Amino acid sequence: MSPKREIHAPRGSKLNTKGWGQEAALRLLMNNLDPDVAKDPDNLIVYGGKGKAARNWEAFDKIVQSLKELENDETLLIQSGKPVGIFKTSTYAPRVLISNAQIVPRWATDDVFWELERKGLTMFGQMTAGSWIYIGTQGVLQGTYETLSALARKEFKSDSLKGKWVLSSGLGEMGGAQPLAITMNEGVALVVEVDESKIDRRIKGKYLDYKSKDLDEALRMKDEFLEEGKAYSIGLLGNAATVYTKLVEMNIVPDVVTDQTAAHDLNIGYIPEGYTIEQAMEETQKNHEKYIRDVYQSIVKEVKAIIWFKEHGAKVFDYGNNLRTRAKEWGYQRAFEIPGYVPAYLRDLFAIGSGPFRWVALSGEPSDIYKIDDAIIKNFSQDEHLVKWIRLAKERVKFQGLPARICYASYGQREAIGLLINDMVRDGELSAPVAIGRDHHDTGSVASPFRETEAMKDGSDAIADWPILNVLLNASSGATWVSLHHGGGTGIGNSIHAGFVLVVDGTKEAEEKAKRVLNADPGIGVIRHADAGYEDSIKLIKKGVKFKTPYF
Repeated sequence: MSPKREIHAPRGSKLNTKGWGQEAALRLLMNNLDPDVAKDPDNLIVYGGKGKAARNWEAFDKIVQSLKELENDETLLIQSGKPVGIFKTSTYAPRVLISNAQIVPRWATDDVFWELERKGLTMFGQMTAGSWIYIGTQGVLQGTYETLSALARKEFKSDSLKGKWVLSSGLGEMGGAQPLAITMNEGVALVVEVDESKIDRRIKGKYLDYKSKDLDEALRMKDEFLEEGKAYSIGLLGNAATVYTKLVEMNIVPDVVTDQTAAHDLNIGYIPEGYTIEQAMEETQKNHEKYIRDVYQSIVKEVKAIIWFKEHGAKVFDYGNNLRTRAKEWGYQRAFEIPGYVPAYLRDLFAIGSGPFRWVALSGEPSDIYKIDDAIIKNFSQDEHLVKWIRLAKERVKFQGLPARICYASYGQREAIGLLINDMVRDGELSAPVAIGRDHHDTGSVASPFRETEAMKDGSDAIADWPILNVLLNASSGATWVSLHHGGGTGIGNSIHAGFVLVVDGTKEAEEKAKRVLNADPGIGVIRHADAGYEDSIKLIKKGVKFKTPYF
């Protein structure tokens, strides 16, 4: 039985450790398990199926104690959620090195990995769960916003989704961003969710507007919102496979269709038809083989419906949750007729080093984030898209845990924003240092052939040198901590990805680290895409960058 413990990150400017690097790691680890942030904090699960912050409570306690005792020239090693050693390094070296869920490729299967996990030998860290930089649903919100904004421009020749409605499913820790991302793009959202508590949580957090338990009622609400030109979202209690198929039978075609259930996790991430949440949890333990078979059958049923929508004019895309792969594993050969969202809509952004950049106010003061918002609006006024996002986020995004902000920032912008924030800390405009990081889902930090690196121009989808080089480069450049994970987003055997966090405390050393890390991290993304033949990347390098590359 897991202990009942409620974790909250410390706030304010008083240190509980020997330096702000260690303090940031301590606070963000704890923030990942804040009940307002985490999916299942009692079991250390942050988001994305079973993405955890620490292997078990004993490991959590030892990490906390290690961070409190860690010197400013020492480095703590985390092996799949468990602290295993502290070494004397240097003040410029990372305070923490994290490796999660690495497994020799031949053994990188669900069956092998989860058996090792059950034995307590490893941990699934997802992307930002085990790397201690999850910021709640806002973390995926802007990526979803950017995807839908790009879709509107490409598919509807519009700068918004006004007059369009989007059908999706899943209101978990990642999918919960969908309704707000859709309404921020001025569209109407109908999102199916089997767990009523998740619908209620999203309404409470202001990510979702309305709840319905009846499909006909939800459709009437959707029609009213479209007719009145109002951008609202509806959470429909139901099963995705059932609802999507019913819409097919009713000959109703949405404008846009996707899915953001945690289909990568067959055990608890996708609830099959005919099961309540409680029944699913019981059945996966009692009759696991039958339960998995039911999951696969429901996934195939939903995917077939999405293909029908596509054939009848809907714009459909896979949001990188392994839904297509699961359907194909069960024998449905047409699953990959659904395009992936990265090659369809985000690849152009990745090519110029743009991706999900974020920062967290270690003080716990919302005013620190708002001051940074205002500074970005003032200093980046020429970037209308960025400024529009910051204004929308300031107005509509409710913080979970420590106040944070995310934006898609390109090569050059990230360094400029980092230096701006460091100056604000130095000048006393902010009440404490700030932690800067990003999602692993980024331009040069991931190899994931079913998502971020799907359909690369040169066929290099599965080449995994890039995330390894990314984590080594960030560690060498002065990041406060770095992480290398396996399996996030699309499941075990399907991805390798890396992350970093940099603490800016207003010092000259932080300024120098920001110049290096925030140049190197997106810079390797530009190189990765230039190497694959993307013209925008090559043009950017030729225009002038703060690194060298022998081929361009």
